[in-house]
Amino acid sequence: MTAAFVHPALFYQDDEDYLAGTIPFVREGLDAGEPVAVAVPGDNLRLIRDALGDAADTVRLLDMREAGRNPGRIIPGVLRAFADAQPDGRRVRIIGEPIWAGRTAGEYPACVQHEALINAAFAGRFATILCPYDVRRLDEGVLADAYATHPTVIPSGGAPEQESGRYAPDDVVARYNEPLPVVADVLSLCFDAGSLPEVRHLATAEGARIGLTGVALENLTLAAAELTTNSVVHGGGSGTLRVWGEDGYAVCEVRDKGRLADPLAGRRPAARDQRGGRGLLLVNLIADLVRTHTGEEGTTVRCWFAC
Repeated sequence: MTAAFVHPALFYQDDEDYLAGTIPFVREGLDAGEPVAVAVPGDNLRLIRDALGDAADTVRLLDMREAGRNPGRIIPGVLRAFADAQPDGRRVRIIGEPIWAGRTAGEYPACVQHEALINAAFAGRFATILCPYDVRRLDEGVLADAYATHPTVIPSGGAPEQESGRYAPDDVVARYNEPLPVVADVLSLCFDAGSLPEVRHLATAEGARIGLTGVALENLTLAAAELTTNSVVHGGGSGTLRVWGEDGYAVCEVRDKGRLADPLAGRRPAARDQRGGRGLLLVNLIADLVRTHTGEEGTTVRCWFAC
């Protein structure tokens, strides 16, 4: 009997290996009447689309480089968005490839936490999510983390699926809850409830000075508003906001004395009747990258917006 939630990692060495592991997975889902989605980087998306032929029209196809640029967006904006749109009780089948060789060192902690948190986000749900890993181009540490975030692994070369033996997603979430060092000599503003409007205005002005325009500047403004409000309401009533430029991005950071007790905070879709509690989710949906650190001393949320 198939478990409610199934989450294997697929190791592949080349295009042939990739298609051998993904195309039967998709076709089995279609044959069973399961809704199928594929969210993988563009080159691999083209491989799958071409191999499926006309059947590709019945599959939800997404370029993960766009849809999942911020790993914190993938669960609410890609995986759950697809699964929640299906009739209750119907199993869904998804290929999700959030980690590829082009991911930066700054993005990777959020990526691996995402892979670990899928297990909690889909616990008890009828879903199968297959996550491919390129063994040629990803280093050994990444592949070791894949064993820790997936209960089963499909080795490259067509070997049978096997138990991971190293499955420990909660340990991964904790290990990559990495402190974010304070960046000096940047715009730094302390705030409380009475200074929120002024601080948000200054954050927007700094974002514009760095080079943000249009929607990107609006998104930074919205993120600053949501994060500072969260700090006032949930993080001890005050905090510090910083804004700076870094490698073609404007970075907005908020630190406060609160602690995030829920690792899935900001990664769950909001319920239709939910009032409030959407701030961090909204930031994940609009930012190019979000990194979070929380501990006894407080919480830091840092988000990047491409200029």
